[in-house]
Amino acid sequence: MTLKVENLTGGYGPLPVLKNETFDVLNNEIVGLIGLNGAGKSTTIKHIIGLLQPREGEIRIDGIKLQENVEEYRKKIAYVPEIPVLYPELTLKEHIELTIMAYDLDKKSTWNRANKLLKKFRLDNKLEWFPENFSKGMKQKVMIVCAFMRDASLFIIDEPFTGLDPIAVHDLLELVEEKKVNGSSILMSTHILATAQQYADRFILINNGQVKLQGNLKELQRAYKMPDASLDDIYMEMTREVINNG
Repeated sequence: MTLKVENLTGGYGPLPVLKNETFDVLNNEIVGLIGLNGAGKSTTIKHIIGLLQPREGEIRIDGIKLQENVEEYRKKIAYVPEIPVLYPELTLKEHIELTIMAYDLDKKSTWNRANKLLKKFRLDNKLEWFPENFSKGMKQKVMIVCAFMRDASLFIIDEPFTGLDPIAVHDLLELVEEKKVNGSSILMSTHILATAQQYADRFILINNGQVKLQGNLKELQRAYKMPDASLDDIYMEMTREVINNG
């Protein structure tokens, strides 16, 4: 087991956003994190990567809590945020070198992986470019390269398809599948439910900071008594319940 979240309660202000969330993401598994805007997906991710501290409960990656070993915990995570975060004064090449240094990676082997990814995402001739020269989609590709050139235990991908062209979406999903086959765990938050249904092994449906339901598609269909439903159908049913219940 890679990621284990137990009874997580937390958030930003005086009132908790997350309430007793419990779920896991196993090795060789892609899990889709699904919910409405404001349901708590991004807050959940921020707790996992250590930007927010739990008020109650705990989070472990490969059995390690952040509080026990900050450096070791963070090395286990590769993160692709919804909004790319790049340093305006650094070139693409320097972003890669910074990532290698920050995670104490082997320079030669990591650059070998990075060069393959740069070519895949058509960035190999832009190593001296600064972020101001990149489109939104290109910035997202830089984040993907910096994450996937690592051999992390857990890959967290937050709304990764925003701004990506169809070829880049295909290339990213190919990378996700490769990491899964090689033993990593992937937690992917996305609103593109057809893609989530095609690639994810299980789903976590979040509403109002709580895990409303989790399981594979068959298990979700049984829970909603919709034997032939797609993930989109189930998502819409959950949405209607949220609206009807105020």
